[in-house]
Amino acid sequence: MTPVIFISAGEASGEHYGALLAAELRRQMQARGRELEIYGMGGPQMEAAGVERVVRSEDVAVMGFTEIVIHLPRIYREYRKLKRAIHARRPDVAVLIDFPEIHFRLAKELKRLGVPVIYFVSPQIWAWKQHRIKLVREYVQRMLVIFPFEEKYYRERGVEAENVGHPLAETAMPAISRADYAAANNLDPTEMWVGLLPGSRVPEILKNLKGMVGAAALLGNEYEYILPIAPTLTGEQIARIQSELGDQAREEKSPKITFVRDARAALFHARASVVASGTATVEAALMGNPFVVVYRVSPLTYAIARRVVTVPHVAMANLIAGKRVVPELIQEDFTAANIVQQLKPLLPDGPARESMRRELGVIRNALSIQPEGKAGQQAGAIERVARVVLQAVESGRTAATEAAQH
Repeated sequence: MTPVIFISAGEASGEHYGALLAAELRRQMQARGRELEIYGMGGPQMEAAGVERVVRSEDVAVMGFTEIVIHLPRIYREYRKLKRAIHARRPDVAVLIDFPEIHFRLAKELKRLGVPVIYFVSPQIWAWKQHRIKLVREYVQRMLVIFPFEEKYYRERGVEAENVGHPLAETAMPAISRADYAAANNLDPTEMWVGLLPGSRVPEILKNLKGMVGAAALLGNEYEYILPIAPTLTGEQIARIQSELGDQAREEKSPKITFVRDARAALFHARASVVASGTATVEAALMGNPFVVVYRVSPLTYAIARRVVTVPHVAMANLIAGKRVVPELIQEDFTAANIVQQLKPLLPDGPARESMRRELGVIRNALSIQPEGKAGQQAGAIERVARVVLQAVESGRTAATEAAQH
């Protein structure tokens, strides 16, 4: 019988990893001369990688306490679709990628069906909601983490965990030249470019844009500004963001801000960037692109977060480094003037820029563990995850065969 694998990702970064994993699973199965069925929740990248989408990740991606509450009816409507799907087509194994709002409930349902659950990319329970460790212990068979400190955290709490390394740390730098990137996006290759990365979900983008646009207005026409758009955003959502951006740019009298599609290439070619807290901060660190971290949520969400978040930093780069490597401007500190104050020293050659680039290099090394693979070859993070998933498929089928014989 053809193995059936369920993969679920609800956000742009997780969707990217889900697409890489789906492609690698197919590659490994084809090397064995076998086919594979994959279905679940994801975005267009996962669909392009051959995942049958039961639920579109762009329909459920929200963030923040109050924001999630507002969208709960829609989120749980989509959750019920996933629940019906796993009952109708019981998979051999399930891979859940981050997104705990749905995935912990889904893990419980999968465990009830006897489906092994592999969690890839840990939700940040080490930062807040640490009581969720009970759910991990009860419903998750393996936790595959991508940050070095997470493996120890889980193992000390009785969870079988493994640091597979960060997939982005093993990804080659963008091959596109500055000239070609400029031509593709109508940019001036002779100018300095400043990256503006406000997030991947519409609500967070709209919350973060105002400060970024204001900073561009203060910095002025000395730079060009590029704003990458997440692939999970629909045409309608992009049009809404463009409309809001146009209104804010006119109000702030800011220079032109150009929308681009490839965030990694934008970070690779930008002189420095302003980045909303999230996976993009890891991408910026891995690119060695000096940056300032910003974030704004609803006042109620922030008030709750201040009471429950236990880590000393917001930016993942700072958590990995164990110190403040990149500036963090959160909530009321997130102003245009503060962005400019922190960003300006990073733009020219000098001690501030070189010091940050040196620290970002240390972070990159920490995220790229490069474990040994077969025959002495180096196995990447996604390859390791795929092996664990396929081992779970084979173990489950062997156990089922032995049970049937007895």
